[in-house]
Amino acid sequence: MEIHGLQKMTLLDYPGKVACTVFLSGCDFRCPFCHNGELVTGTCPPEADDQGLLAFLNRRKGLLDGVCVTGGEPLLRPDLPLLLGEIKELGFQVKVDTNGTHPDRLRRLVEEGLVDYVAMDVKNSPERYGETAGVYGLELASVRDSVSYLLSGAVDYEFRTTVVREFHNRDSFRAIGPWLSGARRYFLQSFADRDTVLQPGLHPCSREELEGFAALVRPYVDEVSLRGLE
Repeated sequence: MEIHGLQKMTLLDYPGKVACTVFLSGCDFRCPFCHNGELVTGTCPPEADDQGLLAFLNRRKGLLDGVCVTGGEPLLRPDLPLLLGEIKELGFQVKVDTNGTHPDRLRRLVEEGLVDYVAMDVKNSPERYGETAGVYGLELASVRDSVSYLLSGAVDYEFRTTVVREFHNRDSFRAIGPWLSGARRYFLQSFADRDTVLQPGLHPCSREELEGFAALVRPYVDEVSLRGLE
């Protein structure tokens, strides 16, 4: 498997763990605010392969607790279960980031013991989901299925939303809160503009706005926090 990026250590990507983050290319969304544009479009050249990654991890035994696998959308990769199995055999905890469009593949990873923590993006309220994901007319059945599966408690998880002024307002979070009712944790991530963002000219919301959005979700979710604020 081609590996398109590796952050050798992070204290942020896997809650409570010292981890590395593995980036895989390809995605079935085109979120205008995505800062991994080269990964989404598949134009990012690979940095290594799976054997190189496993060799790196073998050298990091005792130094890292976990491995985060992100994208793009990593569940698009048919050989992902094999890679995660090899990572687990080395003794690492595995976190997978997903947009929720492949609930059957997510279930398989969990049922086979290949993933310990899932972070699922919730792009917006159902009414603005396709617009925010860059896929107009998007059918939400698979996303809803993934949300329901995580809410069942089959695996530890978080939900998260990257908040962009052009796409989110109070109505967004008035809808997201009930949708995620009973969730363990939910993060509002402040949008950060970069050269690699798919659509230039987008803006973050203020801390005060984010706190107001979070307050709308707190009646429904056990833990609601902000990320990405300086």
